[in-house]
Amino acid sequence: NALFFFCIAAGYLHYTRYLDPETHKRGTIFDAIHWLVRQKQMADRLHGSERKRRIIAVGYRRWKAANLQPLLSLHAEKVAFVGSVSQAEALAPSPGDWLVHWGALAPEGLHHLAQRTRAECVRMEDGFIRSVGLGSDLIRPRSFALDRTGIYFDATRPSDLETMLNEGAFTADELQQARTAREYIVAHGITKYNLEPRARPHWPGSEGRRVVLVPGQVEDDASIRLGCTSIRTNMALLQAVRASRLDAFIVYKPHPDVVSGNRVGRLAIRWATTVADHVETGVSVISCIEACDEVHTMTSLSGFDALLRGKHVVTYGQPFYAGWGLTDDRAENATAFARRTRRLTLDELVAGALIRYPVYWDWTLKGYTTCTA
Repeated sequence: NALFFFCIAAGYLHYTRYLDPETHKRGTIFDAIHWLVRQKQMADRLHGSERKRRIIAVGYRRWKAANLQPLLSLHAEKVAFVGSVSQAEALAPSPGDWLVHWGALAPEGLHHLAQRTRAECVRMEDGFIRSVGLGSDLIRPRSFALDRTGIYFDATRPSDLETMLNEGAFTADELQQARTAREYIVAHGITKYNLEPRARPHWPGSEGRRVVLVPGQVEDDASIRLGCTSIRTNMALLQAVRASRLDAFIVYKPHPDVVSGNRVGRLAIRWATTVADHVETGVSVISCIEACDEVHTMTSLSGFDALLRGKHVVTYGQPFYAGWGLTDDRAENATAFARRTRRLTLDELVAGALIRYPVYWDWTLKGYTTCTA
């Protein structure tokens, strides 16, 4: 027995050199094993332990399908992208197969196909830490979410994330991962798109006043349509913030997709400045969050970014991170908050939203990874 273990130690621990698949630096055998285990766990999650489940993605544009196909499986033969529900039906979905579509709204007829075949409709969306660059600029994603009951921005119904946060028990290891992720994200200024330059903003007139950041949003975005009640536009949000913070210095930060011209919802600067004290288009939203005292938002992910950085956050919609006792929530008739009965710590929220819920992909190694890699 001693000779056997000596040979194992010599061959696997001392003689062989390993690359840590996550950091791409020199590692140990355990780094390699953990990475391989993660690939197996993801294969189980996507295709079941017997690898029988097929994933049929329906209605994706060609560029998006090309970017997402590798992320959906290490078993390419079990993934198909089709343009229509009729093409999906021609593949004869079986009970347990997934019919995956983008966003909250399924292509017409997909739910009926799922009912007839006993396949399952699954919603797909970007993860909360996505890429370096805008999705609307066709940048390849590094994370995404798959949700079997709803989707995180649809407050009209429960989602896998909401159920996880409402009912899940997080392990000590997950909470430690959450703390590590949060500290790393804050230290390195990471957010969803990681696009704009970081710099200390210059806001003349803000000295000695409470600074309130108001992130703009894309007004036709699903998170507004499905997550907001009475306040649904950037101007209405600014007016509500001014009414509640009469003496504050209000900074309005337009959404990067709107500034780039890729999405609708541009609020003319001359109208914004009738309410806000400053419109910031130069530095990143993270720089703005770091420089402000509090963030007021409808459903923007910037509110989550602000929570990670210890800022006071006021919500006027029903984003996934609100209703858990961590934010000041002002949405009227907030049905989602009635469902969210649990009080969470920040690390529990991060463990659900960043550790458990999304799927992360390493484009270099073509494999699944974690948000702390």
